Amino acid sequence: MSLPGVIADMSKKSAAAETPEPTLTPMMRQYLAIKESVPDTLLFYRLGDFYELFHGDAEKAARILDITLTKRGQTPMAGVPFHAADQYIARLIKAGESVAICEQIGDPATSKGPVERAISRIVTPGTVSDATLMDERRENHLMALYPSGARWGAAWVSLAAGRITLAEIPADQISTLLGRVEPSELLIPETQPWLESNQRPLRRADWLFDADSGSRTLCRALNVNALNAFGIDPIEDQPALAATSALLDYIQATQLRKPEMLGISLVQVERPNQYLRMDAITRRNLELTESLRLASGPNAEPTTLFHILDQTMTSMGTRALRHALHHPSADDTIPAKRHQLIDTLLGRTDLLEQLRSLFKSFCDIERIAGRIALQSVRPRELAALRDTLTQWPVLAALLEQLEKAALDQTVLQQLTTKLIQSAAPAQLSQLLTRALHIEPALNVRDGGVIADGYDPDLDELRQIQTHCGDFLLDLETRERAATGITTLKVEYNRVHGFYIEVSQAQSAKVPEHYRRRQTLKNAERYITPELKAFEDKALSAQDRALAREKQLFDALLQQLQAHVIALKSVASDIAELDLVASFAQSAHERGWCKPSFSPIPEIDICDGRHPVVEQALRKDGKPFVENDTRLHPDRQCLLITGPNMGGKSTFMRQTALIVLLARIGSYVPARSARIGRINALFTRIGASDDLASGRSTFMVEMTETAAILNQADANSLVLMDEIGRGTSTFDGLALASAVLKQVLRQNKSLTLFATHYFELTRLSEKFKPLENVHLNAVEHHDRIVFLHRVQPGPANQSYGIEVASLAGIPASVVRDARRTLLELESQSIQHSPMQAEGSNQTDFFDSNDASATDLIAEAATTQQRTPVDALLDDLDPDSLTPRQALDALYQLKNLSRQS
Repeated sequence: MSLPGVIADMSKKSAAAETPEPTLTPMMRQYLAIKESVPDTLLFYRLGDFYELFHGDAEKAARILDITLTKRGQTPMAGVPFHAADQYIARLIKAGESVAICEQIGDPATSKGPVERAISRIVTPGTVSDATLMDERRENHLMALYPSGARWGAAWVSLAAGRITLAEIPADQISTLLGRVEPSELLIPETQPWLESNQRPLRRADWLFDADSGSRTLCRALNVNALNAFGIDPIEDQPALAATSALLDYIQATQLRKPEMLGISLVQVERPNQYLRMDAITRRNLELTESLRLASGPNAEPTTLFHILDQTMTSMGTRALRHALHHPSADDTIPAKRHQLIDTLLGRTDLLEQLRSLFKSFCDIERIAGRIALQSVRPRELAALRDTLTQWPVLAALLEQLEKAALDQTVLQQLTTKLIQSAAPAQLSQLLTRALHIEPALNVRDGGVIADGYDPDLDELRQIQTHCGDFLLDLETRERAATGITTLKVEYNRVHGFYIEVSQAQSAKVPEHYRRRQTLKNAERYITPELKAFEDKALSAQDRALAREKQLFDALLQQLQAHVIALKSVASDIAELDLVASFAQSAHERGWCKPSFSPIPEIDICDGRHPVVEQALRKDGKPFVENDTRLHPDRQCLLITGPNMGGKSTFMRQTALIVLLARIGSYVPARSARIGRINALFTRIGASDDLASGRSTFMVEMTETAAILNQADANSLVLMDEIGRGTSTFDGLALASAVLKQVLRQNKSLTLFATHYFELTRLSEKFKPLENVHLNAVEHHDRIVFLHRVQPGPANQSYGIEVASLAGIPASVVRDARRTLLELESQSIQHSPMQAEGSNQTDFFDSNDASATDLIAEAATTQQRTPVDALLDDLDPDSLTPRQALDALYQLKNLSRQS
């Protein structure tokens, strides 16, 4: 049985156990019948002014939403006000739950039993499209995966944008795809094993994953006869189309719409090597959009590349930036075009400022267009769209000025021609200006949405409501004159409606066409045909006006359907312009340079800087130390040594970030940069245990290392930090040596390899593409000063104990560590484990590598400190008691005799 079937069966049994069938009220029978159709969602059941939840739904919602859980008999229940439901639904969606909304569709006045109810919509984490339920800064994706041998078909959709993407990937890159797309919901076949612990899938029946069905349904959704025009091959792309089949079936089930009503108008097909490949670990280590560190307070500054780069002015531009960071181009075309646009904007910073100021007032055209397609757009969103489109002439004038300023107008014209020449903005602006109030109500049901003068019937109904008092005064004046009854009054009450009141003394003067409505002690009340006709209009005018507004609004949405594709195209161009303007602003403010590209795998960066660290230091008024990075086939790997806190990780990360920035089309933080053909980024930096999967820190480290050794090639950039540190010294050194050799001999990737195993530095004598560099530090007044400058050659010490002292380790512990270090260094010189007496053990490198004897001799020549020196260094005369000073004197004397 499928998972939904199991849940449904459990739900039935649970409901039966909690509430015996004979005791069920008609309303509860109706509830359970509806609940049975959506067993795996929380059912919001409309009762008056509340949405009620019952049984397990109530308990779960009460726990997540922190609302009161009550009981009616033995039935748990909880509720939320219908007018505030969106905020509660948003919290449930954020918690990963799905919600079905059940509304009253029958008339309570004519219903003999419970009012007829039906599910009006189902909201799930992957199909949400309402603005109040979404994060405007990021895309919301629903994904489906289908295995086909060693490869998987994938399809994912952004329902709010009406865009679906198809791809086919190797099975070992599933986690990479999930890390890149970040789906809110994932669908897989019911019988498919699943090993990705970071993503909990929703299982769907295997038969739903059918390529032919996917092709037909997608054709219906796009209103086309074939998919070839979208670059989709029905034979080659069968796995992706099978995933598409399950994807569209799920959307239809949740949106309660046919395929052609789903608002999908854009299709993309991803091909291999289209983007710079980065796995989820690399994205995390580089802190592209998520920080590795927890915020230190509510006002803490974000520490991600996304937050540093984000100077976009529209929600569309922000999402475009996030997408770009996770989809750096492996090809030079897209980034080169963006670089040209940045050149133009930097040449006219006055126009750049005006453009960004204009974008600040723009609404989210893309998502509003998506909601128009789904016919779920709100009146105020249409008003925001109208206000944005009325500014189109200003945008067109700015773009024309930029074209004139551009040295190469080709790229700019490609982007701006559609924006300037598109007829959609002007047409829609005129239509929405005529149709909508300047400030419409939040919902159509509240009235006040359609503008005066748009519809004569609506105007008449509004006139009746607005001028009701004027009509009654006019009627009263006319009737007094006609009858001669000066005390005649025209009034209204809720029981009898409108009436003409005449005193008993004057009742003889009443005309024949007056009809008696009520007799009082001192007066008679009458109705006339004219007053009755007005009453019929007046009492129903408000309801009829609201109904008419709803009709007109629905008709307006139908008119707008024809413009959805044009609006989405316009939104895409605005997002691109906003993104490039953000890049230009960052380059202008921070002095970044335009990178160049080359066809060979190389990296040549002069005075590179880490964009996030530099920004943090700048706020504290501190300078960032710039460093060069040069990697090419003849200088394939830099072996980086140096002290802890010396800046090794920062140097490595900044190199990767500069490559990535260049590949997304941004300028880069450097004096100059030339980036060659790089198709993948891999990192092995830092580690922690994975308790959920039962993996130790060292196991995590080795797993990540294995992934790099199995996937990296000559066009990859690899960052490896502290390989082997999670195990014993000799095991770690042996592994680090073997991994480094593998990278140099087999993978031949451009590599930055940081280590504290100084023995590895001798490998540069065997491997010519390996070069030693170090980050230097100096001791000044018994303190270590980190210079953060990359220098040629290996480091001579790690300064680990000095860093421990800076971290606040007690002085007694630091002194003990120094003594132990001296003993270990002395033992290392006298009894090397590599070359112990009588041992036939070979050294870590092969016979052509540096010998252990040479390493020991080198260590001996660099050993300068004696035990007496160490003890003197540890003594603090100002803190010694007389007894401690005497003991120290005896220790020095004994050490002197020994030496």
